[in-house]
This record gives sequence, C-alpha cells and structure tokens, in this order.
Amino acid sequence: MLANIIMRMRTDGDISGVRIALCKAVLVRDRRLGVHGINEEIAVSLDLENRNPAYRLGRLFSVLEDAQRNAVGTQIKATIRDRYYGAASATPAAIFPVLVRYAHNHLSKLRKEKPGLAVVLEREIGDIIDGMDSQFPRSLRLEDQGRFAIGYYQQARSRFDRKADSDNGSEQ
Repeated sequence: MLANIIMRMRTDGDISGVRIALCKAVLVRDRRLGVHGINEEIAVSLDLENRNPAYRLGRLFSVLEDAQRNAVGTQIKATIRDRYYGAASATPAAIFPVLVRYAHNHLSKLRKEKPGLAVVLEREIGDIIDGMDSQFPRSLRLEDQGRFAIGYYQQARSRFDRKADSDNGSEQ
C-alpha cells in the first residue's frame, strides 16, 4: 500500500492530507507489528526534534520550495516540487546539492526584497541541516520515502498555520 501511495504522489504531485494520513497509518501499523525495524513515533504535527534523516529531508525540501516561491512569486511555471519531488524523495544525494544551490540564489534575491523573511528561511534551513549527518543519503527506502512525504507535508502545513495565525492576529 505504501508503495502505491508513494508512486501516486510522485506521479501526479498531489501530496494531500489523505495520502499523508495513509502513509502515517502504514508506518504506524508497521511499527506496531515490528516490521522493517521501525521504532520511532510519528507525530501528528511538525516535530522539530525528529532526527530521522528522511523526515528532515522532507522538511528541508518544503523550506527550499518556500524560498523559491517567495523569491520568484507567481512568475514561476513549475516549482521544485513539480520538477524534483520524486528524485529528491528517492535519491537525495543526487538532487539536494542542486536544490541547495538554487536556494542560495533565491535567498540572495529575498535578502534584497524581504530581508526578514530571508533570515527566517535561512535559520530554518540551517536548523534542519544541523540535525542531519554530514552527507545526504544516496537513496531512501520505501518507508523513508513515506517519512519524507510526512516531513514535507507537516513543514508546509506549519507554514500555512503560522500564516493563518499571524493573519488572524493582525485583524484583532
């Protein structure tokens, strides 16, 4: 089931809450059954303390996409998610160096236009990378690709939740 969900996300780019919930359900079931040596809990929302490399890579991918969207705006034809999600979730060592290089360009542009946002994104990128090994993994197993998707989704969701909270706070 996990293989089918991951394949569908890579194929159509729809990383929806339902698909992420299914990934989590499979991983929780496997943890309970002791399958694949899975022993960590999977948090309901963004887990800043999670040290799993695949989860952190998913979070990093989300922040890099956010940097791209903020730097380029609506002029963009395809985000890094549209172009690189499948490869990033399966073979991070081949893709993430390229994505980080792109991010440097995006952050440079943001430093000129939105310096506060650039600082926030740089800090998030640094915090995520600091919690990882010195090298990106060559490949991710299927279960780790599920964790990647969960990390990506939870990081993206937390960004929207923060934005909604700040929008509601400014109206009061």
